[in-house]
Amino acid sequence: MTDLSDIEWRISNEQISYPDALSVMEHRNAAIHLGEQSELIWLLEHPPLYTAGTSADPAELLSQDFPVYKTGRGGRHTYHGPGQRVGYVMLNLKKRQADVRNYVHALEDWVIEALAQFDVSARAVEGRVGIWCDTPQGQEAKIGAIGIRIRKWVTMHGFSVNIDPDLSHFAGIVPCGISEYPVTSLKQLGIDATLDDFNVALKKTAPGFLAAIDKQA
Repeated sequence: MTDLSDIEWRISNEQISYPDALSVMEHRNAAIHLGEQSELIWLLEHPPLYTAGTSADPAELLSQDFPVYKTGRGGRHTYHGPGQRVGYVMLNLKKRQADVRNYVHALEDWVIEALAQFDVSARAVEGRVGIWCDTPQGQEAKIGAIGIRIRKWVTMHGFSVNIDPDLSHFAGIVPCGISEYPVTSLKQLGIDATLDDFNVALKKTAPGFLAAIDKQA
């Protein structure tokens, strides 16, 4: 179960509204649990918006410039918008390792390995949500976010990675409750990658992610 042969790999090139994406996830979650549909990895892009996770602090929403959606995923406030690759991952952990912590670490490692395809040395940091790297100025910055929900052992939500978004849009929130560090993107790091380029990197590194959550791991 370490390849993508039984998983639908979907790429949406048009921007998907958050309510529409959430509706798809809700229905697919139930169908996967019942064995009626295959698992799904969905790569997409949202119009500018903020989401508020289950731990969101209203004081950390600094702007009403974009719609704000409450969501069942863990975490605090996150920005999504054009130029950002969002990955919604719907997998049945009952068929794999029913281990939430292992799943989160594997998801982090997948994003890190995909970024490594562009020679970005990214990492997870203990006690600090997200995916981190160093800017050319030597400052630590956040390049990706992780937020999941698991219902009936089927995963929902997933990750976002900044390819070339408008970074000023992050000023409307305290991203994931962390104000001491800036956000960055591949573009800001001097890497001219497209969303399609990052899709290829994700697909190339997906088998390692699946192996890490497999029952044989």
